Amino acid sequence: MFSCFGNIIWLVFGGFLIALEYLVASLLLMLTIIGIPFGLQTLKLAQVALWPFGTNITDSPGAASGCLYVAMNVIWILFGGIWICITHLLFGLLFCITVVGIPFGLQHLKLAGLALTPFGKNIG
Repeated sequence: MFSCFGNIIWLVFGGFLIALEYLVASLLLMLTIIGIPFGLQTLKLAQVALWPFGTNITDSPGAASGCLYVAMNVIWILFGGIWICITHLLFGLLFCITVVGIPFGLQHLKLAGLALTPFGKNIG
């Protein structure tokens, strides 16, 4: 019950804009062949940014042993993932200052973890 209510509040107070930004970034990344894998990861971020409450992020089977995931995550971090992560960390800390904002701060911290290393993660 709370996840549905939390998602509605999240959506109204900024979640839709965050998801829309990720969706636009994803579409722009997918314009080039090189950017398609990164655009797909940005779609993961858009999905979690749209409905974060009740969404679980798990490691893909075999992701720990795949060197491609590590290489792609390193490229992701160097070319923007760190800034996305820092932004979500700052929003998470700001929300966690207030008692009412703690659930929303925790969702930003979840997004920060996914924004840092999205390759090799499943959204469920």
